[in-house]
Amino acid sequence: MGTVAVNELIQDMILADDIRDLNHRFLLPKGKKLKPNHIKILKIWGITEVNIEGKGSADVADVDIDPELAEKIYEDTKGIFKNTDLIHPAMAEIFRLSLEHRNKHKILNVKNNGMNIKEGLNNLFVKDLHAMIRTGQIKLPEIPSITLELNEIIGDPMSNSDDIGKIVGKSPSLTALLLKIVNSPVYGFPSRIDSISRAVTMIGTKEISGLALGISTITIFKNIPEEILDMQMFLKHSLACGIIARILATFKNVMHTEKLFVSGLLHDIGRVLVYTYYPEQAKGLLQRAEKSGNCLYIEEASFFGCSHSDIGKYLLQKWKLPLILENNLLFHHNPSIADNTEQATIVHLADILANGLGLGSSGERQVPPLDDIAWDKLGLSPSCFDTVVKQAVHQLHAIEFLL
Repeated sequence: MGTVAVNELIQDMILADDIRDLNHRFLLPKGKKLKPNHIKILKIWGITEVNIEGKGSADVADVDIDPELAEKIYEDTKGIFKNTDLIHPAMAEIFRLSLEHRNKHKILNVKNNGMNIKEGLNNLFVKDLHAMIRTGQIKLPEIPSITLELNEIIGDPMSNSDDIGKIVGKSPSLTALLLKIVNSPVYGFPSRIDSISRAVTMIGTKEISGLALGISTITIFKNIPEEILDMQMFLKHSLACGIIARILATFKNVMHTEKLFVSGLLHDIGRVLVYTYYPEQAKGLLQRAEKSGNCLYIEEASFFGCSHSDIGKYLLQKWKLPLILENNLLFHHNPSIADNTEQATIVHLADILANGLGLGSSGERQVPPLDDIAWDKLGLSPSCFDTVVKQAVHQLHAIEFLL
């Protein structure tokens, strides 16, 4: 018996185990001889690999990789986990999976050596960005009109599929993106969804509204200087966090998983605000974090008197987005003190996993430490991470068109 990637399956292979999706729905039985339609079903439902009778299992060590590169990747991965407790079972498993993923995809952590930043950083400090936002000295961007309308729909218990369709239909590009997501392995429907109203019927008003809200919101930031941050990498990190959070939510049977997807998508939006309005300070901040080896959000407090989570909170408050999004965004680095600990912890774990795996970047070059108290309250087993990672990487690849 051995593990075979779904893309490598061929007709007449025999399943060594029953196949179920993430929600434990039965798909195919052990002993089934695969036919082309079976392989198609597995792909549709987002299954990335299966156990096949008579096949030898592949180990990470069997991957064809230069030993010198493998050593560099190991040291690099160990370095970005320096602020975490690798004795903790959850972090030990995340480290193992991160090392496996980085070896497979030959990912090294690129440093910011190319930045041209003055040595004297003291003149770059913004003493209290928190107060400047609160008192209106810094004008936060306005919410996109379509996002405002969607937010109102989310808050209206009487809204229906036609209401959603009318609003989303005002933007053909948003409509196209939503339908691509709904028809991707993220949802894995066996037949094609060809309209927003049909999508609402299949997955619900809240789900579609939340997805549309998250996508339309994150796309308003487009003018970050390239020497500070690759916006495509930022979006990849944001998407990865949203996808991972949504998958983790299924393990906890959380209702309305779109809230977790949107929370993951927007969790670092305060950081984008800093990069956009204070590019020189952002360069200094990134350099300082690289030199110190501290997590970026720790250094933010020295530079700005607050973290990107605080800034993001003000933005969500201004836009009057749902309180649960504000909760998940504000506490994604310390979820044990959140009002809704469970959801904030899921976003917290999604951020740790995305950083560990090297799925995009928001500028953070270290894996944030785990909130032990929140982890214990959540009640997950580290054994779930293997499935989470496989599903997340598969789904991210399927919707990278969003980038």
